[in-house]
Amino acid sequence: MQKIRLYAYITLAMLLIGCTKEVEIDIAGFEEQLVVEGRIETNGFPIVLLSRSQNVYAATNIGSYLQSFISDATISVNNGQQKIELELFSITELPLPSQKTVAEMLELELYEVVFLPILVYSTSNTLIKGEKGKTYALDINYKGKSYNGSTSLLNPVPLDTIYWMPNSENTEYGLSVGRLSDPKYEYNAYKWEAKRINIQSNGEELDTLFRKGGSAYFDDKFFNGITLEFEASNRQRRKDPTHLLEYKRYYRLGDSVVVKFSRIDEKSFDFYNKMDAQLNSAGNPFATPVNIPSNISGGALGIWCGVSPWYDTLYCIP
Repeated sequence: MQKIRLYAYITLAMLLIGCTKEVEIDIAGFEEQLVVEGRIETNGFPIVLLSRSQNVYAATNIGSYLQSFISDATISVNNGQQKIELELFSITELPLPSQKTVAEMLELELYEVVFLPILVYSTSNTLIKGEKGKTYALDINYKGKSYNGSTSLLNPVPLDTIYWMPNSENTEYGLSVGRLSDPKYEYNAYKWEAKRINIQSNGEELDTLFRKGGSAYFDDKFFNGITLEFEASNRQRRKDPTHLLEYKRYYRLGDSVVVKFSRIDEKSFDFYNKMDAQLNSAGNPFATPVNIPSNISGGALGIWCGVSPWYDTLYCIP
């Protein structure tokens, strides 16, 4: 019986080997694409960063990153009344609000971004400053190809209220809470950012830039037309050594926090929401692959985003 079983195993193995077929998979070669990171905010100048996509198998270092930026394109922005060609600026040549916007786009500190040897497409022409209710068309010409995008500065949606909710175990720390009444009969997408404006001993504010946290982008797909409350954590870097590590994402009693609650259009939300999902799942072999959309035509990657902010100040007191 054992010999018969052994012969059966050998026969099965030979059949499997005999049925093996060599499969060749043709993996498409890397094709360089234009990458656009553009933004215009209410009362702000348009800012556009252009770069080339990088081969996933290429060396990753600061040198290759800086070399990917593009400074030989022609870019214009049209608001329906004025068409303005953007110019090239080093970051330190930009007005301070624009410098801060670039730092927030790159998620760097202001003192870090000013040392980057890259050029930014922008303008100082006030005729093209962001205005609520207007649509802004972006036109890019690069190496004989044309790329186009469009975004709108929608009317911002204010929060009903914001307040500080102390932690039940340590009332010196707490989270910020916002209450939103979402307008009916229209699509709305939002972005939450914040910064602390406590004045330090050197006379400067505690935080230089606005920071977004996890789940900073959300839309009203599941709460259209209703009122809801949501919590938001502190995403700023800790600068106070007395701040307990276990409450790293909390605000402290006495903090003054400016909340920037912005409305963005659907395509911008789709881009940033899926990009965040991809970044948060990086390295997870069980994560679902995410294709990040773009609102730039012509085969480019990236986004041209209009941001309509509403501001309020939260005082962290009971």
